Amino acid sequence: MRRRDVLATSLILAGTAGTAAAAPSSEPAAPPSTNMLGVGLPVIAGGRVRNYIFVTLRLVLAPSADMAAVRAKEPFLRDGLVRAAHRTPLPTAADGLSFDPARLTGMVTRMAPTVVGRGLIARVEVASQAPRRRTGIRGG
Repeated sequence: MRRRDVLATSLILAGTAGTAAAAPSSEPAAPPSTNMLGVGLPVIAGGRVRNYIFVTLRLVLAPSADMAAVRAKEPFLRDGLVRAAHRTPLPTAADGLSFDPARLTGMVTRMAPTVVGRGLIARVEVASQAPRRRTGIRGG
């Protein structure tokens, strides 16, 4: 019983310390952003799917963008990205273990105005890339 009281008190104190740390400061606030986690994009070679690379994208929103509205459109953006990756090869090298970040972000930036809305996404960043198989397209 005593441990529970101590734990509850420490959680309350940690919560108030967090709000005190979030007090206004002189540095500018970071722009709002949302992540698209684990988008599986195909690596196509010779007309066949050879591998998948799971990509995490960070969508940096414009200040006027509504976060909930952009998140509601994320499945449509994800679907469009997977369809476009099937049409346009994105790997950087012959091994097929990574995508060209500039081409990938350019693809998302071009389709975002029609899917999400014009001017709502300021920029797109590739946060991570993880191939499903690390052998590449030549080995398997």
